[in-house]
Amino acid sequence: MAMEHPLIKDCWFREINDEHFPGQALMLKVVEILHWSKSEFQDILVFKSAEYGNVLVLDGIIQCSERDEFAYQEMISHIPLFSHKDPKRVLVIGGGDGGVIREVVKHDCVESATLVEIDNAVIELSKKYLKNMSTSLNHPKVKIELCDGFRYLKDAANSTDEDRYDVIITDSSDPDGPAEAFFQKEYFELLHSALKDDGIVIAQTSENIWLDINYLKNLMKTAKSVFTNTKYCYTMVPTYTSGQLGLVVCSKDENNELTSPSREITDREQNNLRYYNASIHSASFVLPTWADKVINQK
Repeated sequence: MAMEHPLIKDCWFREINDEHFPGQALMLKVVEILHWSKSEFQDILVFKSAEYGNVLVLDGIIQCSERDEFAYQEMISHIPLFSHKDPKRVLVIGGGDGGVIREVVKHDCVESATLVEIDNAVIELSKKYLKNMSTSLNHPKVKIELCDGFRYLKDAANSTDEDRYDVIITDSSDPDGPAEAFFQKEYFELLHSALKDDGIVIAQTSENIWLDINYLKNLMKTAKSVFTNTKYCYTMVPTYTSGQLGLVVCSKDENNELTSPSREITDREQNNLRYYNASIHSASFVLPTWADKVINQK
């Protein structure tokens, strides 16, 4: 290999994080290191893997791979967008790789999509190495704001009703350092204020039922203290440790069921999707009995 990285040994990348993934690790075979640098905000690694295409790693944690990224991007995007009857204004916090934005602009009803990303290096590297994900970053409906997502949301929370959002998607990093603010009660309060009266928010939980279910229980409790209509669902992502990633969905409209699409998915829309469909939308909210009792406190 032309370059070396402390997490790559004998051509294998090792994701080892005892804080978030105690007692387990994830390994991918590396063909070539494409990029390694430290931006103002984080350590950024991009490598070509043997089976999963190009892989983006931030601070030692895999963010996405070309092979399975759509499973995450589609679910975190289309669950809230199809749960809303007419989403026009969408805000995406994080997600500089462009995958969520790519999914958002597939909806003809969406008139504007704002992407808030703190690290421009992620955007530029994604344009170079993750071209299928970043393909819509230059879409005419898309506006990119290079700033801290928490601060941006504070301003949005104080905006007029017409400037508030129908859907907010939080595609943040794991809850360490600056990203920790995205998992606190104040953040959910800001989300509530930045949404229109029938607005929906979704956020990745950075956990799943196999990793730290008590964390999920507490996160749901925090979200429900602000949004009484809060649900937990998940998607399957092989390159995420243990293969599953949780999502928390909240609506200001207490009558919005969330667990099934609120509008019909057209054949044209479905033909543009690889993972999401109406059945998997509903199925993703169904939890094993033991997990359902803990997360939903039954």
